[in-house]
Amino acid sequence: MDFTFTEEQLAAAEAARGVFAAVAPDAVPSPALTTGAVADHFDRELWATLAAADLLSLLSAEEHGGAGLDAIALCLVLRESAKVLARVPLLENSAAMAAVQVYGDEGLRGRLLARAGRGELVLTVAASGRTGHDPAELAVTARRDGGTWVLDGVQTAVPWAYDADLVVVPAHTDGDRSVLALVAPSAAGVTLAEQVSTSGERLGELRLESARVAGRDVVAAEGAWEWLRELLTTGTCALALGLGERVLRMTGEYTGRREQFGHPVATFQAVAVQAADRYIDLRAMEATLWQAAWRIASGAAGALPASGDVAVAKIWAAEGVRRVVQTAQHLHGGFGADTEYVLHRYHAWAKQLELALGSAAAHEEALGDLLAAHALG
Repeated sequence: MDFTFTEEQLAAAEAARGVFAAVAPDAVPSPALTTGAVADHFDRELWATLAAADLLSLLSAEEHGGAGLDAIALCLVLRESAKVLARVPLLENSAAMAAVQVYGDEGLRGRLLARAGRGELVLTVAASGRTGHDPAELAVTARRDGGTWVLDGVQTAVPWAYDADLVVVPAHTDGDRSVLALVAPSAAGVTLAEQVSTSGERLGELRLESARVAGRDVVAAEGAWEWLRELLTTGTCALALGLGERVLRMTGEYTGRREQFGHPVATFQAVAVQAADRYIDLRAMEATLWQAAWRIASGAAGALPASGDVAVAKIWAAEGVRRVVQTAQHLHGGFGADTEYVLHRYHAWAKQLELALGSAAAHEEALGDLLAAHALG
């Protein structure tokens, strides 16, 4: 079998490298150390550039102005964005659009996808919570009332909630099923409370009190939430990989310049062994990422559902990116402890990615449940 990337996927990655080449992460103060506009809003200028490069509509069908690509192409672009810590809701917006493309009706696709692909409409997803797919574990409930759905519950840690035009909220129904409701943060019955992520970025606690959503803005197709969560988790793994690759390169460049006893510290065995271990981590993160992305993109059937491959990828991403940034800080010596040095921002973002959508331990538990169910089935 040929596992190389297609020309279209490589073209998307190349376009992303061109766009993100203009982003200098060391020129952006860490939101963890600042207050005000830096932490409050994402990079709108970069967002417009991404839209102009057709990188916001990768997964949309051509009739909606998209490229009709897949999860692999999205992960290639996300990988590049993480290398510069791009402050844009690229993962959340793209995943929400993809869910609407795959599971929404034609009316919803027509109202949302073209506008979101042009950057005119910003979407995010309220996805924090348990790693399992049991609808009863969702924090928000939904019930039908005529032609509308009524939502109640509290969803914490919603990324870009204060900047998004619509939040995709997963909710469980009386019939133990899940739906995806597109909620406007300014709608009646919806309130936001500010929260702050590990990386210092602004999050939102979304409180829904008998909030009504029109039936046309609810995706009730079976499997929509499970598919969306797997895509979000896999995209998070792509972000972790890109961040880890950039940090390891920074570490190699620094240890190649820093000298002790008349020699670059990179030539010392203890330093080289640690760097080699982290390189192995990155290659394992990469292999498991592409396996998970391929399963989502192709819908390939196997002994285990795609969620098994996604769990393995997230386990490697969570553990691997943590080890990479910890080693980087150690090998950078005093610079590694300097909060004004750019490595601090990478470490803060890495910690956020490690815990986003479930820690390694949570996904190990989910994988164990899948294996047990398969053995008993």
